[in-house]
Amino acid sequence: MHATFLNRQALHLRPDPARVIVRPFKPATEPRDLNPTDKTRANHIVERVLELDSKEAENQLADVLENFEGRHRNLLETFERRADEMEEALAAHCSFSRVQRQLVGAYFMNEYSFEASALFNPSIVPHPDQSGIAAGSLRFILSLRAVGEGHVSSLTFRTGTVAADGGIHVEPTVRLASSPRIRHLIPGPIGDEVELAFSPEQDISERVIFPVTESQSHGIEDARFVEFTDDGRKTYYATYTAYMGTAIRSELIETSDFLSFRMSPLHGAAARNKGMALFPRRIDGKYAMIARQDNENLYLVYSDDLYRWEGGQAILKPRFPWEFVQIGNCGSPIELEEGWLLLTHGVGPVRRYSIGAALLDKRDPSRVLARSSEPLLRPEPSQREGYVPNVVYTCGALAHKDRIILPYAVSDTYSHFATMKVSALLQAMS
Repeated sequence: MHATFLNRQALHLRPDPARVIVRPFKPATEPRDLNPTDKTRANHIVERVLELDSKEAENQLADVLENFEGRHRNLLETFERRADEMEEALAAHCSFSRVQRQLVGAYFMNEYSFEASALFNPSIVPHPDQSGIAAGSLRFILSLRAVGEGHVSSLTFRTGTVAADGGIHVEPTVRLASSPRIRHLIPGPIGDEVELAFSPEQDISERVIFPVTESQSHGIEDARFVEFTDDGRKTYYATYTAYMGTAIRSELIETSDFLSFRMSPLHGAAARNKGMALFPRRIDGKYAMIARQDNENLYLVYSDDLYRWEGGQAILKPRFPWEFVQIGNCGSPIELEEGWLLLTHGVGPVRRYSIGAALLDKRDPSRVLARSSEPLLRPEPSQREGYVPNVVYTCGALAHKDRIILPYAVSDTYSHFATMKVSALLQAMS
């Protein structure tokens, strides 16, 4: 059911409903025929809070803190910021005391279990800090798509190491989880550009990037991270699918330290679909992507500025039965001495997703040197059940010494790891 040289690791990352963040909550507006006044439910809530005497308000706030303070970082500050954000929606009212402001903010927040349903479609890059690890090992950062209530996707992270012998260890998550501060949100003609920042005190597994803009409102999906090198400077980019419930588009996230992030819309005909993957360096002075504009084939696309992507050349089309429905990329191309290794996914009968590979010429990636006629990895009978059955999928692997480190998702539910010797993989391609 999979390549004989594939070494599956005894490691699983499963969704944990106990991991929660606090998110803004806004009560739905009641029907106008049932409430002909100009006041909204939000104002009704504020009026009820203001009717509490000071002792009752203090007791109610103490009860909230007893239940929730240990589950979140800086909860009272979060409540106060939320009360300030709600002012635009509120009618004129008397000045809040500090307790009232904190309590009002609490009424307009809710806990969200961001990975209650799924933790899948991982990608992996070298960690920017490689200090203090054993010789021959590599520290990495793993990004994952987390799905919670309402099928809303967010972006979460883990760290781990690859040992010299290919063994993989992922650090356990910390107890808390939280969203970043929005430092800037700049509206633009094609969409908002957002700058986000986490505090250095927050462990990387605590950091959750939840949808911020309207284009992302229903999910940040399938981030394909890559360590991009340009004139010796390393930047981490990821293309992802922004989903607003009725439409999708490709967007780009950029970071140098996984503390501060910039999210920008991509535009051009090639950016209207999902599944774009950036090469880890320029080719002949241009940025390059593998994309799928037509929902069926893989294209090579170039850009001068990283944000506008037009045209493209079809380089891979479905050829084998396991990919007759469509093919797509499984993350950014990996540079080897022999060429660019591109992991692919194919969709076959009964919409079964499998993972394959192709080798592209290093100087001219439009030239396909070899590709796998059979999948490297298919859903096994013991691993085919889940939210979306019969799917194995990844958003990016990496090369370490003579191995490919492949994190992958099972049935859109949880994530697993495998490794492959580069030599065996190349030998299996024709």
